[in-house]
Amino acid sequence: MRRFPKRHLVAAGVLGVALVVSTFLPPTDTVEPKRQSQTVELEIKPEIQQLLPPVAEPITEEIIPQIDWHKERVVSGDNLSLIFQRAGLSDRILFEFMAGHPESNSLKRIHPGHELEFHIEDGRLMALRYRQDRLTSQLFKRESSDKFSYEREVLQPDTVLAYRQATINDSLFLSAQRAQMDADMIMELANIFGWDIDFGLDIRKGDHFKVLYEERFLDGEKIGNGNILAAEFTNQKQTFKAVRYEDSNGNTHYYTPEGKSMRKAFLRAPLDFRRISSNFNPRRLHPISKTIKPHRGTDYAASQGTPVWSSGDGKVIASSYSKSNGNYVVIQHGNNIQTKYLHLHKRHVKTGQRVKQKQQIGTVGSTGYSTAPHLHYEFLLDGVHRNPRTILEKLPKARSVADAELQRFYSATQPLLASLESYHQQILLTRTQQE
Repeated sequence: MRRFPKRHLVAAGVLGVALVVSTFLPPTDTVEPKRQSQTVELEIKPEIQQLLPPVAEPITEEIIPQIDWHKERVVSGDNLSLIFQRAGLSDRILFEFMAGHPESNSLKRIHPGHELEFHIEDGRLMALRYRQDRLTSQLFKRESSDKFSYEREVLQPDTVLAYRQATINDSLFLSAQRAQMDADMIMELANIFGWDIDFGLDIRKGDHFKVLYEERFLDGEKIGNGNILAAEFTNQKQTFKAVRYEDSNGNTHYYTPEGKSMRKAFLRAPLDFRRISSNFNPRRLHPISKTIKPHRGTDYAASQGTPVWSSGDGKVIASSYSKSNGNYVVIQHGNNIQTKYLHLHKRHVKTGQRVKQKQQIGTVGSTGYSTAPHLHYEFLLDGVHRNPRTILEKLPKARSVADAELQRFYSATQPLLASLESYHQQILLTRTQQE
């Protein structure tokens, strides 16, 4: 007689087991072999049961349907009607969407480069996402036939420290670009030191700078630069240092390492300049009359339409036109200082208007006695023309860090200044090793 024994061992935790034994009845002459089974479970003591891991629930994976978004990039000349049409949506649907939530009015201020993403089902707008940039967007979802919900989405990028340095051999812009700095960062650097250095007149070959700043990444891809955290600029052998600091009230400014504000009462140069046509020169050959006339000021040559700023806070005491000066603006700063801006293409302020430092007051032009587009800028102290490049050292400065907050200032800024120097030393060491 043949036997067909079979044993099954089933694990049940670490210490407990359940033994399942199957037996088979021997065959007879008339009956086919028939299997019977018995299950024998071992009893597990309560104190051991507590040591066993819990029985896992069956794992079920939730399937989230993917939304198909139709994307449209805003181009010059676009409006919402044109964009909706390209997405296959009618003006009726556009009107329905705009009436569906008050925040939809923000889409009236779209600009080239912005993106609109549409989720459409059977010709019906189910959701719309408006992206102003890589980090900020607004999401509208349909809630009913005539209502949309609204949610503002803000992504947080990863921020890392970065460092750049350069020695100027030709111009600030070219040297900084070779150091892989973009135009926005170059202008920010010039703005930080713009109260101490006239980047149109003062820059010399051999000047150098170093910058510690933030780079921002999203999903491993660089999306732009953040703030300049610390910087140093050596101009004509004089070194200026600046560090970014946010005070206990949330106000952010740039200061010297000692806590003195980088901001002064007046800017060195009152415009976003590129080149200078003439320097301060009290004995200058006038370009039109060809006679020696005092040129009590500075000419900043720039393309027509370049914004002109007020160099300091004050009140407009003249905004007019004359045959020689063309369109001009005069601003009174306190009791004893005036600044004049001549040959403007357009004036953007009126007489009696109060202005802030770096507020646009006009644009560069060539009106009046002028041979080419430029800004003629004058600085008068007690009614006497003074060279703005030298007189500013004697003028008052903005408020420094309060004494009560100096310790907090040092704690926050000294590590940044140390990092700025550390990066510089690492580069010097690398160069030495390569040589």
